[in-house]
Amino acid sequence: MNIRHLRLFVTVVDAGSMTGAAKKLFITQPSVSQTIRELESYYDVKLFERLSKKLYLTREGEELLSYARHIVASFDKMEQKMRQAVKNSTIKIGASITVGTCILSQLTTQFIDSNPGIKIESVVDNTTIVEDMVLKSKLDFGLVEGPIHSPDIVCKPFMDDELIIICGNEHPFNGKEYITSEELSRANLILRENGSGTRELFENTMNSKGHSLNIKWVCNNSEAIKNAVISNLGISVISRMAVKQELENGKLIHVKSKQLELKRKFNIIYHKNKYISKPIKDFWNLCFSDI
Repeated sequence: MNIRHLRLFVTVVDAGSMTGAAKKLFITQPSVSQTIRELESYYDVKLFERLSKKLYLTREGEELLSYARHIVASFDKMEQKMRQAVKNSTIKIGASITVGTCILSQLTTQFIDSNPGIKIESVVDNTTIVEDMVLKSKLDFGLVEGPIHSPDIVCKPFMDDELIIICGNEHPFNGKEYITSEELSRANLILRENGSGTRELFENTMNSKGHSLNIKWVCNNSEAIKNAVISNLGISVISRMAVKQELENGKLIHVKSKQLELKRKFNIIYHKNKYISKPIKDFWNLCFSDI
């Protein structure tokens, strides 16, 4: 027995007949009769008497009806409240620095435009921190650029990204058509902190070529790194989308190297046991679309 049995029972009473209930519910009359028989069998009572082609409630039917109306009304109210709760829920999102700086605000704006009742809480930090917060259920999911190391995390790629080498206008690399990986390893480097996906990809790529790095300054803020490079304190490796404006206005120079290919994916990450609600799925669909 379930809520469908009680709802149909109430409808039969209100319609005055099995046929009337079937028309109201857009189902067949035999389906209505079968459901009533199941309800009678479950409680081992007779709910209706048929006299002169009319249905009359038995004493047991009257008693069930008083409960059924209340239960159906309470169920419908619960459904309404719970669905409303979903529409007014909070999504907790973690983003790594590049994703948080370059695309999170655009995604959030588009999502809130379509879901004005839902609140977004976000944390922007490096990939390692975001991964740890997802594992501890402090976040619903993360949007990250770096590799994930826990087997309990599910990754879904949603966007391509490329790291490029940048220098300032006064740096010796400005004007060179290409530099070698050896030249890059000897240059003063301004890099992100340990735990950054950007740094991990760059270090792993350079290590695979047998190069150590000449790191002069470590910073966890992309804007500070860009300003340091513009001031000619060193060169850096950063997401192309993070320096689009500076490349266009000539404040930063893209330094090319034929020996390095620093391409990667942005990923949605979540715990393998995480319940994925409809609002979360809707946000993910935005990520998978062309933003």
